[in-house]
This record gives sequence, structure tokens and C-alpha cells, in this order.
Amino acid sequence: MTGQTLTLTLDTGDGNGGDVVIRLRPDLAPGHVERITQLASEGFYDGVIFHRVIPGFMAQGGDPTGTGMGGSKLPDLKAEFNTEPHVRGVCSMARAQNPNSANSQFFICFDDATFLDRQYTVWGVVESGMDHVDALPKGEPPRAPGKIVKATVA
Repeated sequence: MTGQTLTLTLDTGDGNGGDVVIRLRPDLAPGHVERITQLASEGFYDGVIFHRVIPGFMAQGGDPTGTGMGGSKLPDLKAEFNTEPHVRGVCSMARAQNPNSANSQFFICFDDATFLDRQYTVWGVVESGMDHVDALPKGEPPRAPGKIVKATVA
């Protein structure tokens, strides 16, 4: 494990927000961590909104179109399902019906979502700043969505 982190600087609206620090887990999902790291390094996530924020469930972002239908120009990823439980603060990859369709979209769990276990690829866990995730405007899509101002890997 490299100890790498992904920092998402969030704008939750009204000039509020702050940093969410996510510990990357290449031991669980090396391909997904590599993708997230590459996209963050290229500035792909900068300015991207959280288009689906469901209270008690999760906040989903990573789609440059903001519709939930978009992704990066890179090929879709092979599933790296693992035994890590989907609980509060866990970061996992969104996908379509095909298990090997994850690309750039991800979600952060607000609460226990263990019904997703072994069906979605867990790639990280929030170490600090979960209060900023909690503060994201809710909705599918939110009327005034929160966004990632900057994503950086350290």
C-alpha cells in the first residue's frame, strides 16, 4: 500500500465546503485507483458536480456531463469487486448494468449500504472531511448541486 490520498476540495454551495481526504486502496482495486489517480492528475474531476445525492445512501459524482450518463474517454474498467463493506465513508465506483462498465463516476457512502458489497468496486475510504460530503445538496439531480472544485493526489 502506497499511503496515497486523493483530496477533493468541495463547494457545497453558498461558498461553503472544504477538503475531503480519501485514503486510496490499491490493495483492493489497483486498476480503479490507477484510473482515479490518472483522472485527478489530469484535472478531469475539477468542476464536476455531484449529480445524485441521496440522503442516508450516497453522493455520486465524476460525470463531466452532470447527467449520470457520461464518463472519461478512457476505456471502461474491469470489475475489481472485493470484500470491503460499503459503509459510511467508503468510496466505490459507479457503473452501468455491465459489471465491467465503471469509468470515471464514483460514489461516497453516507451510511451502511452493504447490499452493494461484492457488486461494486471499493477503491478508497474518507479519512477526513466527511462533514463536507454530508453537506452536499441533496437530489437526483440537486437543484443547485455541489461540486468538486479541485481533485489532487498526494
